Amino acid sequence: MDPGPLAWASVVSGLLEKRDPSFSGLDDAAQVAALFDLVAEFRAERGDPLPGPPAPTRIHAATRVIVLNGGSSSGKSTIARCLQTVLPEPWLTLGVDTLIDAMPASVDEGIDFAVDGGVSVGFGFQRLEHAWMTGVAAMVRAGARVIVDDVFLGGAASQQRWRDALDSAGLEVLWVGVRCGGAVAAARETVRGDRVTGMAETQAESVHRGVVYDLEVDSGANDALVCAREIAARIK
Repeated sequence: MDPGPLAWASVVSGLLEKRDPSFSGLDDAAQVAALFDLVAEFRAERGDPLPGPPAPTRIHAATRVIVLNGGSSSGKSTIARCLQTVLPEPWLTLGVDTLIDAMPASVDEGIDFAVDGGVSVGFGFQRLEHAWMTGVAAMVRAGARVIVDDVFLGGAASQQRWRDALDSAGLEVLWVGVRCGGAVAAARETVRGDRVTGMAETQAESVHRGVVYDLEVDSGANDALVCAREIAARIK
């Protein structure tokens, strides 16, 4: 017998609260956003067996968003700055660090750093991240060109959250994987001295799992400017 929608809602809420105790304290909108994140992760793990919605009509045929995904210390920020130099039009750079720096100290409780350098985030962070992604899409719709510098901690599920924000806005996106060997990234991490030890090596491969790219560059083997020129050549 079907237990009914209320019973199913109770089960789902219980799963979400078990995953993150802060869930029960969120408002309705944040709980809905958390549920969508859980569904996105489930679909990514299953290989997305369910048919998605029809592709939206592209509002901007030309590329107006470049998403750079790579682990910590992979050189994304340097590549983004080089892109601003080689691209003929003005482009803004917005990174996940921009979002974190803008957050109040209270949200720091939603970001956990493991001893091996792993990072996990709670629903409080995800709620603000969702709003930020939607805001980036709105900026592009208003005429800006944006380079996003991000770390897909959830792999394919993280990419899906960006797709939900950018595709629904009808934007043309260039998805770029910034690859960098763990040893090279770890050496850079040591030199910079402002990251949790082990983060670079932990993220070197994990952030790329299940992610689909239009282009991949190797920042460990090539200079940032070379990588930027490879990316610029793919801009429509």
